[in-house]
Formats: sequence, structure tokens, C-alpha cells
Amino acid sequence: MKKNYQENKQHIESGTKKLLQAIGDDPTRDGLLETPERVFKAYSEIFASTGETQFDNYKLFPTDQDADMVIVGDIPFYAMCEHHLLPFFGTVSVGYVPDGEIIGLSKIPRLVNWAARRPSVQENLTALICSEMQRIVHPKGIAVHVHSRHMCMEMRGINRPGTFTTTSLYKGDLKTDAFLRQEFMMKVSDK
Repeated sequence: MKKNYQENKQHIESGTKKLLQAIGDDPTRDGLLETPERVFKAYSEIFASTGETQFDNYKLFPTDQDADMVIVGDIPFYAMCEHHLLPFFGTVSVGYVPDGEIIGLSKIPRLVNWAARRPSVQENLTALICSEMQRIVHPKGIAVHVHSRHMCMEMRGINRPGTFTTTSLYKGDLKTDAFLRQEFMMKVSDK
């Protein structure tokens, strides 16, 4: 959403007014007068990574070849479902076995935030985080575990508040080594 700021602003504000009218409300009533601009500002933040194909806000550092697994767990995220444009949110845990280089620890939550700032589904969010970690760090193995709630299931459709969805993706040693995979899952599940 970074390109064509003014054009995007006009489209979103106009579309918001039309949506409000379509659901039977009056976009000129006091409570809604500033809503189109607020929606634009919110969407500019919520969808900030839309169209970006690679995460580039990181730095790598050398490490021993025999480094053990690195896990950054319970990273909160907020995303928008591409099917209904309703929020889904939860936590992401990322584990990897370095192969000569490590990524700065604070960059993993930044990667999660970057990946979540676009319309998506949880399965694709999980895969995007995994593929970007693979591309950036080239680890011996990687695991990504996402645990979240979906408003498209809680406030519409089946209307089941508190329902959680879990997705996991494993690559390399974490896919082939059951012990490593079990160690990762024990550490991210131990709260």
C-alpha cells in the first residue's frame, strides 16, 4: 500500500463510504464522518507489507557450526483473513538449527510482523515465515508453529468463540529428525 498514497487514500475512503451505504448506514452521520479516513489509516498499517515479496530488515552473524536449536516463541501477531477480511490473531514460534550463521533475535518477531501485514490465510502465513527464514539463514532445519483465533469462525459462520487453529511446518533436520521436532514442540508448548 505504499505506492500511490493519494490514489489509495481516495479509493479506500470512497469504498468505505459505499460499504457503509450498502450495509444500510449513513456515512454522513456524526459517528461515521471520519470513519473513511480512519479506515484508510488503519488499512495502511494492517496491510503495510502487501505486495512485498521479501523480508529485508535483518542482519546475520557468524556462529559455531555445532550450534544448537534457536527458538523464539510466543511471538504475538495480528493478520487479516483473505477470505473475509476479518482478523485472525495468535502467536508464532520459530525454531531453527543454524548452519554457520544466525539472524538477530529481534528480527524474527519483525519477520512475523512483516509476514502478517497482508491478506492471507494461516497456512500461507506459516509457509511464508518458514520460506523467508530458509532463504535468509539457510539453516540445517527450521520449524514454524502458529496458534491462532479466527474472527471469521468466531463472529460469523459457525460462531464458535475461543476456537483455536494450529499450523506447523518443518524443513530440513526438523522435518527428518523426530527428536529435534519433539524438542521444539515441547519447548513451544511448555508455558
